[in-house]
Amino acid sequence: MFNTLTEYATWFITQAPWLVLALFALPFGLLARFARIYPRPQTVVMLSIPFVLGVLAIVIPATVAASSSQTRLVSVFAVFLVAILDGVIAFAVLLDLLFLPAKKAFTVTRDMQRAASIAVPHPVELTIEYRGYWPAFLRVKDDTPEGTKLSPEEHVVRLNSNKRWQGSHTISAGQRGPYELENVFLNVRSGLGFWQKNITIPCRSTLHVYPDMRQLAEYAILARSNRLSLIGVRRTRKIGQDSDFERLRDYTLDDNYKFIDWRTTARRNKLTVKDFQSDQSQRVVFMLDCGRMMTNTYNGLSLVDYGLNSLLMLSHVALTQGDSVGLVCFSDKVDRYVPPRSGKSQMNQLLHAGFDRFPRLIESRFDSAFLHLSSHLRKRSLVVLITSIIDQVNADQITAYLGNLQQRHLPLLVLLRDHRIFDAADNPALDQDVLYRSAAAASILTWREQVLHRLRMQGVLVVDAFPDQMTSPMINEYLKAKAKHLL
Repeated sequence: MFNTLTEYATWFITQAPWLVLALFALPFGLLARFARIYPRPQTVVMLSIPFVLGVLAIVIPATVAASSSQTRLVSVFAVFLVAILDGVIAFAVLLDLLFLPAKKAFTVTRDMQRAASIAVPHPVELTIEYRGYWPAFLRVKDDTPEGTKLSPEEHVVRLNSNKRWQGSHTISAGQRGPYELENVFLNVRSGLGFWQKNITIPCRSTLHVYPDMRQLAEYAILARSNRLSLIGVRRTRKIGQDSDFERLRDYTLDDNYKFIDWRTTARRNKLTVKDFQSDQSQRVVFMLDCGRMMTNTYNGLSLVDYGLNSLLMLSHVALTQGDSVGLVCFSDKVDRYVPPRSGKSQMNQLLHAGFDRFPRLIESRFDSAFLHLSSHLRKRSLVVLITSIIDQVNADQITAYLGNLQQRHLPLLVLLRDHRIFDAADNPALDQDVLYRSAAAASILTWREQVLHRLRMQGVLVVDAFPDQMTSPMINEYLKAKAKHLL
């Protein structure tokens, strides 16, 4: 049927172009599927040039004068030259493929602290050891769990044989909780630049993201300089003998002159002040509701986030006062319990117990939480319940359990307001739909105030505040309770 190879090739190219394209792409597909090796754009261009020239060398002469022997000779010569060019390029491309570094030539380690703060860049250091025989060109990217960001996102590295590279970047998380960094991703380029290979190297690390504790340092600075009023903490007048002498120490610039012990100062020839201690060895236990009533959000944070930040702040204050602090996180069951203890190490226990607690769309079991509390807490304590109410059923439960708790402990209810309800109630627009919405919101707030009044009549301390403004009222109630010796 076909007298010459040229005629067969001409028919094959003109009648089956998709088959030719499939045969051309088959090796690339196999490499990508099984070895994760991909051609770079310049590889495709280099291989396409001789392919196009070969097609032209066969088709054009045959179309112009297929019967001429001279034309067939030129066509065969052109095909021969193109074949030589194909062979040279194919040899270079295949040789470059053979020199592509293998996965086993790389060893990756990640070095970072396990604990980080939310939204604060956390330093991470990567170390890559290369045991290949020729230089390697890499793009290195660390694992990025959902909700995290890297800066910079990747590193461009050139490694010589048997060399080590160290690079650093930062990772920041927009939400607290545990994060698993499982792999490090390498994109390896061949020496001539024809090929690239994606390599995934297991490198498992755990990152615990905690609430930002810079507010504790701010509180310590303001307390030392007697400027706590700047964050809303009021000065509380202490009742009774709550100023027992504790020790003598060197004077600092923030100390009040009236506490200087002049007799000791004269004897030591150095300014000396007296330190006084308040009542110690008292207990504060937080009960943090993590159920459906705490799923509302404000400025991107849930009510549980605000509650956790505030209770950590008050915990720092209480531990500084020498009290013991505990924590109960509950939803449909008691999820986490930290027995009340004193000392600096207790702050770490509270942080670790609450950093991975999130609100869930389930009904909170107050009966289980208060039963657990009564069975584990015998001594009189300040019990701080942080929650929100949205219906009469929840309000009746809270009223009943806090009323019973008042017989043995001092209950403090921290009730979180909903900005949307208060904004709807305080809307002066005359639109009919707006007025109906405002009336409904005002009715909810009236019912809410009745619930709070009933709790106050039972002797329960109440803090009613917006989530972003609850820290200072909580601290003030705690200091007032200590000043009045309610515990």
